[in-house]
Amino acid sequence: MRCFFFCLSYSVESLKGKLLIADPSLIGDDSFSRSIILMAEHNDEGALGFVLNKPTPYSLDQIIDGVSNSNMIYKGGPVDTDNLFYIHSSPELIANSVQINEELYWGGDFDQLSELLNDKVLDPDDVRFFVGYSGWSANQLEFEMEQNSWIALEDDISAQILSKSAESLWKEKLKNLGGTYVLWVNTPEDPNLN
Repeated sequence: MRCFFFCLSYSVESLKGKLLIADPSLIGDDSFSRSIILMAEHNDEGALGFVLNKPTPYSLDQIIDGVSNSNMIYKGGPVDTDNLFYIHSSPELIANSVQINEELYWGGDFDQLSELLNDKVLDPDDVRFFVGYSGWSANQLEFEMEQNSWIALEDDISAQILSKSAESLWKEKLKNLGGTYVLWVNTPEDPNLN
């Protein structure tokens, strides 16, 4: 790589399949404050993930015609919010799924997925839907990690991610970190209300 002024280059292990927890100091960001992100991709070109704990007031059957499933829709992130994305645990039933880790996949043939949902072959806990995703360009996430905006953790809840309650997820993970993070568990989201 040739740089004329300065170059930022990071050598970080891939975060694909891991969880990113927003640091408590990340306040006032509607997309990421108190969020937990499942990382679906992370390489030299950038990163992509889905916010697991920001539900919308909408369900799948309200936004997609012909699908009789009332799964809640989540805000996956601020990128490409006109599109629907999904993670699931059924790659053998949904062609073209992309592996995240040993238990979870994202995307795949939506027509197949719709049919599986309508025929009740898949349970609501087999899939989670998102409008938009969280995306970072090359080195952007690494820079944010150096700024202590995110805490990366091994995904110890893969089997339960699709059914886990969104409301308590951030607090639960923060409490598990211990130390000074525990102080943030019961603080209001808006510190001005404290």
